Amino acid sequence: MNPLSAARSAFRGRVSGDPTGAPDWVREIGTVGSGDGWFDPDGVVWRVHGDLSTLVGGVAALLGQGAHPLALAGVQRHSAYREDPWKRLAGTARWLVVSTFGSAELAERESARVRGMHRRVKGTLDDGRSYSAGDPDLLRWVHLAFTDAFLAAQTAVGRDMSRFGPRWGDDYVREWARTAERLGATDLPATRAELAEAIRGYRPVLEPVPDDLLAFLQAPPGLSPPERLVYAGFSGGAARLVSPTIAPLARVPGRGSRNPLDRAQLLVTEAQLRALSLALGSHSPSEEAARWRLGTGPAPAWAASLAS
Repeated sequence: MNPLSAARSAFRGRVSGDPTGAPDWVREIGTVGSGDGWFDPDGVVWRVHGDLSTLVGGVAALLGQGAHPLALAGVQRHSAYREDPWKRLAGTARWLVVSTFGSAELAERESARVRGMHRRVKGTLDDGRSYSAGDPDLLRWVHLAFTDAFLAAQTAVGRDMSRFGPRWGDDYVREWARTAERLGATDLPATRAELAEAIRGYRPVLEPVPDDLLAFLQAPPGLSPPERLVYAGFSGGAARLVSPTIAPLARVPGRGSRNPLDRAQLLVTEAQLRALSLALGSHSPSEEAARWRLGTGPAPAWAASLAS
C-alpha cells in the first residue's frame, strides 16, 4: 500500500471504524430504501455535512456539550469515550451521516436506534440533579451546540457556500432541526439569529468545561505523530469557532476574537482541510453511497461484492 492509500485508510478507520470508510451502516446508505431522504442532495445540509470542516466543527461542538453538566454526565457515565474515543466518534458520525445521506426509511430507522440508546442513559449527579438523554431540553442543548459549531466551521474554514445565497445559514439551521425533532427535541431555532439567542438562553445552567475534558479534546490518545500534528490544527481552529457564550467556559478565544494569531490559526486549519480533501477525494464514502443509490454517481468499490 502506498503512503497516500495508507493515510486514507487510517483516516477513514478513525472516523468510521472501518479502514475502507464503508462499514455496514455506510453500505446501507446505498442499499436501503430509495429517494432523496430527509434532505435535498443539492441542498445546504448535504453540502455542510459533506465538507471536511465538520471535523473542526465536531471538536467545537464537544466543547459546547462539555459546558452543560447534565449533557457531560451522560457522556462520561454512559460511554467509553476515554478508553476508546474513536469508537465514540464513529458512533456520532453514524447518526450524522445516516440522517443526512440515507433514505427516509433508513433515517427513520437510525433515529429509532438512537432513541433506544437514549432511553438507557439516565442518572443522578452527586448534588442530586437528575439527567436523561431523552430529556427534550437536554436534546435541544446538544442540537444547538452541534448546529452552531458546524455552521461556524463551514463559514470560517469550509468550502464556499455563495451559490446557496446569503441566507444559507438560516436554511441550514431550519432544515437540520428535523433530525433533533425526530429524537425528541422541541422549541428549535429556525435562523442563525434565533440559534445564537437560544444558546445565550442556556448561560445560567452552563458551567466551566472540566480541565480533564479540555486536555482530552486538545490531544486525544492513540494518535500517531503525523496525526497529532493534523489534529492540533483542527483543535486550534475549533478553539476559534466556539460560541461567545461558551468560549469563556472552555477557556478558548472563541469566534469573538480575531487577532492576528487567531486569523493565522484559521488559515492553517483551512489549508489542512484542503490538503486532506485532495487526499481523500471530493465525496466521502457515505455521500458516494447515497449518490449511487440515487443514480447520480458511480458505484462504490464495495458494491461489486453485492453482485457476486
